[in-house]
Parts: sequence; structure tokens; C-alpha cells
Amino acid sequence: MERTRSISRSRTSSRYNYNVPKGTGRRHKEKLKDCCRKMVAFMCTQVGVGALIIGYTIIGAVAFIHVETSARNTEVSEVVAIRNKTLKMLFNAVMKNNIFDHRQFNFDIDHILKNHQANVIEIFKHGYDERPVEEVWSFPAALMFCLSIITMVGYGNMVPKTKEGKILTMVYALFGIPLYILYFMNMGKILAGSFKWIYRRIYECSTEKDENRTRKKIIVPSTACLWVIFAYILTGAIMLSEWEKWDFLDSAYFCVTSLGKVGFGDLVPGADVNASNHGNQTKLVINFVYILLGLGLVAMCYNLMKEEIKVKLKEMNEDFNQCLEDTKFKFLNCCKRCKRRNDSFYDDEY
Repeated sequence: MERTRSISRSRTSSRYNYNVPKGTGRRHKEKLKDCCRKMVAFMCTQVGVGALIIGYTIIGAVAFIHVETSARNTEVSEVVAIRNKTLKMLFNAVMKNNIFDHRQFNFDIDHILKNHQANVIEIFKHGYDERPVEEVWSFPAALMFCLSIITMVGYGNMVPKTKEGKILTMVYALFGIPLYILYFMNMGKILAGSFKWIYRRIYECSTEKDENRTRKKIIVPSTACLWVIFAYILTGAIMLSEWEKWDFLDSAYFCVTSLGKVGFGDLVPGADVNASNHGNQTKLVINFVYILLGLGLVAMCYNLMKEEIKVKLKEMNEDFNQCLEDTKFKFLNCCKRCKRRNDSFYDDEY
């Protein structure tokens, strides 16, 4: 009985498999390939590249937080050990020297304190700032660190201290820098097109309309681009001077070095240890958005100024060719006149 049931099941299954169209698997593969093509095409657009770079920085921030916070941090214990060792040495120096031997007492104390200062400075050089690892590698701080890698700014106020973090930094930069270049090019195009449209509308509203005149191509001047960058730097300088209590010069200096991708790292928002943690994280997020949009504006100005330079070079080439033609024409006329004079001179002689 069981044998007959199995035979009937096998027959029905074979019958169902026989009725399945042969090209179904191929159609699914084609749909999957078409979906992948559309996804890649979307990622190469302006919106896709912007979403991709934000997602890339978020993934990198989560990865760096996991790698750096999971490792054992020995800096805090080293500082505590150095402090306890210095206290013991100071106590021994006090017990060793007589109260009347001020010279030897001062010499021993100075030597102990100098050694303590050298040891603490060596630890601080490696990035220790009296904060736990969880506070240093917060999510906004990790976002800023990832942005400084892919944009090649490199402030240097945050560095990975584990071997895994250093390897991850190299791999992250290897894939992130080309992605940022793609963002730079695409964002520059879309912002340049938007700014050009706004400038054309303002230009057409400020000039008299002539229906008979053909619509000419309007080129955004370089001065307009420079004014946009100047206004953006001024806004950032005022914002940072109010929040961070920096001088206006220091705030403008930070904005220029960040947008110029210099990034010395001597001034970084949210690095004040005495400030509240919530305020520091908010400043880092706003600074992340400010730099990302600012680099897009730099790309916009680059595209607009490149277009103006092309037009100027074309005009210079046309003027140069016209100048050559005029010079050639004048030279030929001068040669003809000289020939005529010589011919008339010989005719008069003979």
C-alpha cells in the first residue's frame, strides 16, 4: 500500500514538474539582473550617491565604535598607576630627607615631579584626554572620524588605537575616498545646475525682456561663486564663535581649513572636556552636516568656475586668432605697399 502511494506521489510530482514552463528560471534571473542594474544606476545618481555616502559613514561609525570600545583600554589604569607611584616616591622622599636639608629635599621632589610629567605627557601624546573610551567613541564623534577619512581632511584629534581599528581605517579609506570623489562630482553638478537656474531667474527679472531677441546662454560669474563661499564661511564662523566661545578669527580659520581639506586638528568642535556631553554630540552632528554640505558647495563653485574658464579661454582663443588674422593682413598690405614703391622707384630710374 505504501509502495503504491509513493509511486503515485512520484508520478504526480513528475507531472507537475513537466507542466512548469522551461523559461521560468531564466526569467527570474533576468529580473534579478535588471533589478541590480537599476539599483546600480540609482546609486550613480545624485540622490543615490548622497544616500550611499551617508549610509557608508553610518556603517563605518558603527564598525569603529564596536572595534575600539570592545578592546581593552589600558590608558586609564596606566595613569592611575603612574599617579600612585609618584605619590609613593614623594612620601619616601619626605621620610628620607631631614627637614633641615632643604636642598636635597627640593632636588628629589623636582626629579620625581619631572619624571611624572614626562610619563603623563607621553600618554597624552597618544590621544588620552581623561575620558573613557565610550565617551570618546560616541556615535557623532565616530561619524566625524569617518567623514574626516573619506574627505581626506584628517583632523587627528581621534585616532584608532587598536590593530583592528588601524586595519579597518585603511580598508575604509580605500573604498571611501573613491566614493567621496563620486559624491563630489555628482553633488557639484546638481548644485551647479540649481544655482545656475536661480541666477538665470534673477538675471532675467533684473533686465528688460525683449521678445525678438534670442535667449542667450548665461554664465555664472566667478564673483558670485566666491560670494556664496564667503557667506557660507561667515555663517559657520558666527555659529562656531557663539557655540564654542572661540574668536571669530579662529572660527573662520577652522571653516576654511575644513572646507579646504587641510584639517590641522588644532581646533575641533565638541572637543571641550568641560562642556556637557549632550552639547558636544550635538555640535559634532551639526559640524558633520556643515562640512558635508560645504564640500558640496565647493564642488558647485568648481564646476561653475570651470565653465566660466572654458568660455573665457574660448574667447581668448578667438581673439588671438583674430589678432593673428589682423596682423597677417597688415603684414601683407605692408609688403604690397613696399613692392609698389620699389616698382615705382625702378620705373622712375629707367
